Amino acid sequence: MFKKRFVLYVFIFTFLLTGFIIYQKVTDDTYKGMTIIPEQGKDIPLYAGLTPTKDQYIMDGNSWEAIYDYYEQELPRHGWSVEYIGSALEDNDSANDWSGFYSRWRKAGFDGELTLSASYNKSEMQTEVMFDKHQILNSTVWLKQNPESIRIYRNESQQDGVEVKDTAAISEIVQFINNEAYDSKETTISRKHTKLMDLGNLKIKVYYEKEKTVFLQTENGMKEAKPDPSFMAFILAKGN
Repeated sequence: MFKKRFVLYVFIFTFLLTGFIIYQKVTDDTYKGMTIIPEQGKDIPLYAGLTPTKDQYIMDGNSWEAIYDYYEQELPRHGWSVEYIGSALEDNDSANDWSGFYSRWRKAGFDGELTLSASYNKSEMQTEVMFDKHQILNSTVWLKQNPESIRIYRNESQQDGVEVKDTAAISEIVQFINNEAYDSKETTISRKHTKLMDLGNLKIKVYYEKEKTVFLQTENGMKEAKPDPSFMAFILAKGN
């Protein structure tokens, strides 16, 4: 009788241990690439319907605007202050609406800066949301005021350029350069493509390649930034 009971206990223990190991493995894979996990804290609420998948959260359908509205309201209620927020809502071209939004937030006691972004993946027909933690970076203001127009050239020869005159678009580009792009000490730049932006009193070389970090170089120094979809739409206006 004792031997049967012992075998039963061993079986139950083994079953529970195996279940725990499997659960831990699945959990580790689920949040593998994340630096911020809203479910594990109290100061970052998770929008209803979002499901974690390694490095981002997803949900079916195009819901980035609702998510944008939700966090614009909820994060300040949890003590967060917005440092920067930009979205496709500021873009008059409806073709770019999928690009979503990007934002940076700070909070007393939080070591670093919270970045939150969302966009619509048309091929997968799903909304993708990313929470991330970054060290606080400095961003020097390069442009004191918006230029009347911006010309974007394929190269330094300043030929075959595209001119941007839309005031909203210019404002968005300047906002990206001044606030979203941060000061960099990088000296070696390895990017496949380069373009030149002429903003009147300031010329900027833009180094980029697919989804890699974008580098901006002027006589004032160097900046780098994530390849913001709206900004890249202007840079790619004449192709690669």
